[in-house]
This record gives sequence, structure tokens and C-alpha cells, in this order.
Amino acid sequence: MYDLAIIGGGPAAVAAGVYASRKRLKTIFITKDWGGQSNVSEDIQNWIGTPSISGAQLAESLKEHLKAYAEDIVTIREGELVENVEKAEGGFKISTATGNYLAKTVLIASGSSRRKLDVPGAAKYESKGIVYCASCDGPLFADQDVAVIGGGNAGFETAAQLLAYCKSVVLLHRGDEFKADPVTVKKVLSNPKMHAVLNVEILEVAGSQFVEKIIYKEKETGNKVDLPVTGIFVEVGSVPATTYASKLVELDKIGQVIVDPRNQRTSVEGVWAAGDCTNGLYHQNNIAAGDAVRALEDIYMWLHGK
Repeated sequence: MYDLAIIGGGPAAVAAGVYASRKRLKTIFITKDWGGQSNVSEDIQNWIGTPSISGAQLAESLKEHLKAYAEDIVTIREGELVENVEKAEGGFKISTATGNYLAKTVLIASGSSRRKLDVPGAAKYESKGIVYCASCDGPLFADQDVAVIGGGNAGFETAAQLLAYCKSVVLLHRGDEFKADPVTVKKVLSNPKMHAVLNVEILEVAGSQFVEKIIYKEKETGNKVDLPVTGIFVEVGSVPATTYASKLVELDKIGQVIVDPRNQRTSVEGVWAAGDCTNGLYHQNNIAAGDAVRALEDIYMWLHGK
């Protein structure tokens, strides 16, 4: 019986793992892979303490950091995918394809994956102009013309970030009205460098070595438009990796784990969640790590402060 089971391999899970080791909590750490969503980023400039690092390098450094502290406290199960978590006598049973683990507490930190832009050319230009994280990659497009795909709060927040350094930002949305908060829409669209187009169907992404344009159709007129851009920021939602816990904890309508932001506790006593798999307001690497540290402090007190 472990004190703690940590599920995930990104910044939240690894931060939790390092703190668990330092607090001498006997821990089982289960991850399919390392790094989280940032694996696809060519140059991350906002990971605090590191001016510039690629997604692949970040994943490797997270792995190395945890292994350096793991000792005989944190047992790492790499390459395993958690299939189910359920209550058991004295705690919880965590099941993977290769075995079962028992733990007194659980931290869900399995992150989420971005919904991809599914049109011709999109896969070809991923990380060559098509990106999924403005906070990670936005500064690389300084003084350039870019597009944002999406009409929700995430899309407008991305556009707001890009307006700080891009030459122009065009937001394209398939619906006939924006899903973002009206006050946010009004504020972002008031910027002279900003333009938005409703009722569009994205047809294709084209270019040579890198993205050069996005082609879309105006639904009302049927006109095809070639929009010259060098960057396309996709904000069409994300898919939380929480299916394995859907019968255990309360999830919101899109599958994010509902947590108390004061301590990261879920609806089930003994289970916490942190990072992009939660319903937290903002999702970034630094925030995910902070969420996890908050959770670990609370887990330690829950285990030893009763």
C-alpha cells in the first residue's frame, strides 16, 4: 500500500513527484510518457528559470529531475497507461494493462490533449506555423500576420496575447456568434490590429516549408478567401485525459475534474487533481506545477495531520 499514487508525466505530475519524495511519501508514479502538451513546442520561453527550452528538452529535464530525487521513495512506472481508478479497502486501486497498485491517496495529473485542426495541410504544418499554445510560442511570431481559430474565451484570450507583439491577428470562427464573454469580445476587437470573421469553414492550410496562408469559405456567400498568415493558433478545445476516473470523481461537461482551488481536492475524499485535466481557470505549465505543489502540501497534511 503506497501513501500516494500520482497519475501523469507532465509538469504537474513531476512537481508532485519531486515534492512527494522530499516529504518522504511512499509513492507510485505512473505515466505513459513525459512532458505533456508542450512536447510539440519548438521553443518554450516562459518556463520560469529557463529562458528557452524545447518541448522535448523540457520533457527530458522533468524526467531527470524526478529520477534524481526518487531514490527508494518514488517508484516510477514509465510507459504504463492507467485504465481505471476505484475505491478499495484502505484507499484506492489503480489499474493498468500490466498490473494493479494500491494507494491511500491519489493525485490525478494526466493533463489533456488539444483538439487538432482537421483540414488538408494541417498535419503537415504542425510546429511549422500551426501551433496550439500562444503563451509558449506566441513570441516567435513577433511582427507577423497570424490567425486564431476558435470563438470561445480561449480563442479571444489567445488573440489578446498575440496582439502584444504580432503585426495583425485575424480570428476565424465557424459559428454565427462568438462563445466568449461579451466583455472580452468587445475589448479584444477594439484593438486596431484585430479583426474577426464569423460563419467560416476552414478548407486548407498551405505554404512551402512553413505556413503561408489559410484558405476558408464564407458560409453565407460561398466565397473562398486566401488569408496570408505565417502563424495559425488553434483554439478549438481540448480533451482531458480523465476517462479512467469518470466513475470515481465528479467531472464537468467536457470531462475536466472539478476541484476546490484552495487545495485541489476533488469530490472524493482522498483524491486530488492538478493541471490541465482540472476545471481550473487557466492552464499553463507553471500553473500546473503550482497546482500540484498545492495539492501535495494538502495531501501530506491529510495523511499526517489527522
